[in-house]
This record gives sequence, C-alpha cells and structure tokens, in this order.
Amino acid sequence: MMTKRPSQAVNPSQKSELIDDLWSPRVITEMNDYQFKVVKIEGDFVWHSHADTDEAFYVLKGELRIDFRDGSVALGPGDIYVVPQGVEHKPYAAREVHLMLIEPKGVKNTGDEGGTLTAENEVWI
Repeated sequence: MMTKRPSQAVNPSQKSELIDDLWSPRVITEMNDYQFKVVKIEGDFVWHSHADTDEAFYVLKGELRIDFRDGSVALGPGDIYVVPQGVEHKPYAAREVHLMLIEPKGVKNTGDEGGTLTAENEVWI
C-alpha cells in the first residue's frame, strides 16, 4: 500500500497566526492516530483531565502556566510539557499564548468536564 506524502512542510507558528478564536484547537497534521493541533489561549481554562491519554503542550509564543492541584509548571517559547493521563490540570495564560497540542484523535479539550469552552474536534487549518 502506498501512502501519499505531503507536498510541503507545515509551520505550526504560521498556522497559529491564522486562528481568530481563543481556546479553539485546529488540526495541522496527523501521525498515525495522533493529531498535532495549534491553538491560541488567554485567561483561565477549566479544571479537567484525560482518563485515557497523556497530553503534550508545546509553547510556540508567549508564557503558559499549567496548574495542578498540588502546584504548577511554567513554560515559555520552545518548552514542551506532557501532562500524564488522568492528572487534573488547568492551563492559564496572563496574555495570549500560541500552543501546539499533541494528542490522539478524538480527544475532547475539556476532558469529561464539558462546558462552554469545549471545542469541536476535526477542525483543520
């Protein structure tokens, strides 16, 4: 079986600049069952966890804090952090941050919490 190869490279930073809405991840490419998504965030998100998967945050621009019930971790441009599966967390950005998320297809951004910040899956940019 022959797989079609992409005709060009994808630049996550350039793709993130095309997004208008906050907290609305957009798929930029896939690898096996994983998606690479870009998103702009600002302010507080909801406390949530992902029972079945880890979630990777890669900061493209800005400063991100990921809060946990027992502390937090700070990330700047070029930093990556993997939140282990089942660990409750809440991203926060004092000013606009551009991120790349790496997670399996179909993962809901708010985990089981739901709410108004739940984004639609499979939206490409």
